[in-house]
Amino acid sequence: MEPHNDTQISEFLLLGFSEEPELQPLIFGLFLSMYLITVFGNLVIILLVSSDSHLHTPMYFFLSNLSFVDICFTSTTIPKMLWNIKTQSKIITYEGCITQIYFFILSAVLDIFLLTVMAYDRFVAICHPLYYTVIMNPRLCVLLVLVSWVVCMLNSLLQSLMLLQLSFCTDVKIPHFFCDLSQIIQLACSDTFLNNMVMYFAMLLGGGPLAGILYSYSKILFSIHRISSPQGKYKAFSTCVSHLSVVFLYYCSSLGVYLSSTGTHSSHSSATASVMYTVVTPMLNPFIYSLRNKDIKSALKRFFQMRSLAGYI
Repeated sequence: MEPHNDTQISEFLLLGFSEEPELQPLIFGLFLSMYLITVFGNLVIILLVSSDSHLHTPMYFFLSNLSFVDICFTSTTIPKMLWNIKTQSKIITYEGCITQIYFFILSAVLDIFLLTVMAYDRFVAICHPLYYTVIMNPRLCVLLVLVSWVVCMLNSLLQSLMLLQLSFCTDVKIPHFFCDLSQIIQLACSDTFLNNMVMYFAMLLGGGPLAGILYSYSKILFSIHRISSPQGKYKAFSTCVSHLSVVFLYYCSSLGVYLSSTGTHSSHSSATASVMYTVVTPMLNPFIYSLRNKDIKSALKRFFQMRSLAGYI
């Protein structure tokens, strides 16, 4: 049957990584393990920050928000993929696909905004330490997070509403493990000029937070260079290493997705590359922030000591 316009389409097909039956248990086990590690690791960060008064600072307030968004990020795509593998089905409903796109864009862009806010926090802490508590007051911290949520929600809502205006053909196979915005637009039979313009404009706006991060760290490096004590330089720089690692991992993996998809023109290679920033990066964030962070280690030690004491009593 030849494809034709169908504005009442009810479902899409997610082809995933491989259609070979013998690989499905391996893919299921691998992604289930990574998902559980991601949820557990980020929940531990949220629990420690909320329960330990020593971590009631702007930096850890932003970190707990980042952990919450990372849980939402992976929960947007992985559970549906695991369910499809378990039920041997590739179907996702039209409404489910639009909903997945909304929350995926929201979580992805919110990650970028929160990383930018965290870079600003480190900039104030190192470049203006005497005014840190005055500038990064609780009201400003909540306002920065709230503005990030509102802007990202509006952007995601705009992208999703514009998708509702498109009509699709009967060939609705998506060579990905989730509903990717760019590939959904490519499946449309109607004019997608405005959708592409809005999508590319949103991608260009993503360069703004990156510019803010680069500017903040250029100032931070200049301030660290002016510190005379080697111990002072090490202490100042060590507070930024974890955040820099996450920023590098997130942006490099995201950039790799678009370079690989552009260079090879293969949707399956794009799906494989997407795993880096949709699954691997959120999974590694808790380890990056905890392994090199003495405050998190101390809070974790105090938490287990309190649990042991409560159990003894």
